[in-house]
Formats: sequence, structure tokens, C-alpha cells
Amino acid sequence: MINYQWDEFNVAHIAKHDIVPHEAEETYNSDPVELDYSIEDGEIRYTEIGETLTGRIVVIVSTMRGDLVRIVTAYEADRTARIAYLAFKESEQHGRESHS
Repeated sequence: MINYQWDEFNVAHIAKHDIVPHEAEETYNSDPVELDYSIEDGEIRYTEIGETLTGRIVVIVSTMRGDLVRIVTAYEADRTARIAYLAFKESEQHGRESHS
């Protein structure tokens, strides 16, 4: 089970982007596609794109704090990112089907 670190700061930050914690967690748990990573303030931050259970495509930036996942920010993917993500997932699905 994945445990998350939520506090008033990261909850308020994602709320500015109309995202709530459970949507960010759903995205993290959806086998997201890693887009990038950076090192900020001495920690690795991963940028990934994935889907909520309702099909909303969300970009999340996360880091590990001990054994907790801290969602630094999350926002709805723009049109270009959504199209690229859906194309990637479709090609990934076709790849799995051809190997079955």
C-alpha cells in the first residue's frame, strides 16, 4: 500500500489547479508515464502523466519523503500532452495484444 504525505500546503497548491488529493493519488496509482525528473532542494522530483479513475488526464510532480509519496503539484494535462499520452497508451496496448 502506498502512503501519501498531505498537508495544507500541497493540498492548497493542487486545489489551485482544480485537483483534489484523491485524483492525484489515483493518477500516481494508474501506472503513469514518466516525463522527466529534476533535483530540487536535494530531492528527486518526478514528473509523470496518468489518469484518474474517471479518465481525467493529470500531470503530477512527486517526491519520496522516507516511505511516503509527497505530491508536490498536480494539474490537468494540456491538449498536446493528453493527445501524446493517449497515443502512447494505445500503442502500448497494441504491443501487449500482439505479444499475447
